[in-house]
Amino acid sequence: MQNKETIVSVYRTAQFNAAHRLHVPEWSDAENKEVFGLCNNPNYHGHNYQLEVKLTGPIDPDTGFVYDLKVLKKLIDVNIIDAYDHRNLNLDCPDFADLNPTAENIAVVIWNKLRPYINSELKLSIKLYETERNYVKYKGN
Repeated sequence: MQNKETIVSVYRTAQFNAAHRLHVPEWSDAENKEVFGLCNNPNYHGHNYQLEVKLTGPIDPDTGFVYDLKVLKKLIDVNIIDAYDHRNLNLDCPDFADLNPTAENIAVVIWNKLRPYINSELKLSIKLYETERNYVKYKGN
């Protein structure tokens, strides 16, 4: 029999496709190109982002869940996928109007969008793959 001391992590994955341009307006074109390379393309470029949302906490003795994954799927769909899928993050998403849409910043924004809907007793972690070989993780501060 499980008890409140049994801590388990559950995961939900999702995908979204989005375009972006990494660019600092205050920098010269040469500085932006040197720092961001191909990611500074003025015509933007896209990624097939892979998102992993991890929740860690005690197993509820009544449901046997750490968190209902159907509910987590809905939170991700409504707050992340609907907002970012097939969008230009720079032009279409207010979250990035004044924030460079790096993988790091995207992960933090996703964490901040989901955190208010998840019981604070649960630890929330975001892993975001920008490519198969490049990913970031964010667990909150």
